[in-house]
Amino acid sequence: MSINVRYSIIIPMFNEEAVIQETYRRIKKVMAMTEEVYELIFVNDGSTDNCAQMIEEYSYWDESVKLIDLSRNFGHQIAITAGMDYALGDAVVIIDADLQDPPELILDMIAEWKKGYEVVYAKRVKRNGESLFKKWTASLFYRILRYSTDISIPVDTGDFRLIDRRVCEELKRLPEKNRFVRGLVSWVGFRQKAIEYERDERLAGETKYPLKRMIKLSLDG
Repeated sequence: MSINVRYSIIIPMFNEEAVIQETYRRIKKVMAMTEEVYELIFVNDGSTDNCAQMIEEYSYWDESVKLIDLSRNFGHQIAITAGMDYALGDAVVIIDADLQDPPELILDMIAEWKKGYEVVYAKRVKRNGESLFKKWTASLFYRILRYSTDISIPVDTGDFRLIDRRVCEELKRLPEKNRFVRGLVSWVGFRQKAIEYERDERLAGETKYPLKRMIKLSLDG
């Protein structure tokens, strides 16, 4: 495969065997529409199911697929960071494997990037399939964070976003260990643009961010 990669898609996964085949299919379909060179970087964050083996099999006959297999579960933010360390693309997209964030939105992100925006992030206007408690705590977290810092961190956003190669290189230089990637993206600056969307329910499986992990992420943030 040519090292002149246009797009890198980072897909962190933890026990996503039930959905990973459909995730692969939908992202492949979207990226084929770009008619440009891309790579799919699946980061296995210590899964105990067969999702890593499935991706390894895909990589045998699909040269765009790469697997980063972490030795244990280090957490979502470290998995994203590992993907960025190995990404080769001029633009880097982060998307979870559970299909709550629609891969089809990547094409809109690419269009905004080509207009000159160096960060294009997805902003949720509706969160389908989530409890009122989850929605309330998420809303509270983002608003407390916004009022606690001089850095403008967009509310109602996750890690689903496109970043330019320059942004990726700056993030790789930062020494933080307990990382809060969406906050660091805001901190490094650059031209940013939001794209609004409705977040879907999980296609299958269970959330990988129970209350304990959400509290840890909030404290890291």
